[in-house]
Amino acid sequence: MFFEQALIGQLANFGYLIGDPVAKKAAVVDPSFDARVLQKVAGENGYVIDLIFNTHHHPDHVYDNERLANETSGKVAAHKLSRVRKDIVLEHGMIVRLGDLEIKVVHTPGHSPDSCCFLVGGRVFTGDCLFVGDCGRIDLPGSDVEQMYDSLFNKVQKMEDALIVCPGHHYGPTRTSTIGNEKRTNYVLQPRSLVEFAAFMRAP
Repeated sequence: MFFEQALIGQLANFGYLIGDPVAKKAAVVDPSFDARVLQKVAGENGYVIDLIFNTHHHPDHVYDNERLANETSGKVAAHKLSRVRKDIVLEHGMIVRLGDLEIKVVHTPGHSPDSCCFLVGGRVFTGDCLFVGDCGRIDLPGSDVEQMYDSLFNKVQKMEDALIVCPGHHYGPTRTSTIGNEKRTNYVLQPRSLVEFAAFMRAP
């Protein structure tokens, strides 16, 4: 699988380009504020951008959706609860094909109602559900601490250790990690009851 990670904008956002090297079909995951750097990489490597995936609807992840869609004819794929205009409505457990690549949708609400992780090619694109060494905020409109607990402990924790974590922001010591490493070292994934997790997340 072709893979490119780009640091975009003033909020340390990551945008991603993934592609099937045989079909030369590509997708952007979270265009953020300006996905032109990913378009340039796609063009230089002979890829056509067919899909635009949003991990969730917050503006710092989707601001460039429409410009990118207009210039590439790429279809926007987002969860059914997302506020963005979408061509492909995603639901938990769906498989979206990109050439021979199969992209699995895992609905992981908590940071926002529409938050999703995307599993493909040995990688998991976690958006603001999971960062390297941390997780997303739960004090924003639409956030829910109980849903975040369920997403982290009943979905993320059950993912394969070898999966490479590709987060939505560069907030940690490294640009990527693995699920196994995050299980061992990420303080938000250490064993806690829901009551303990809620108190922990709401503490100053």
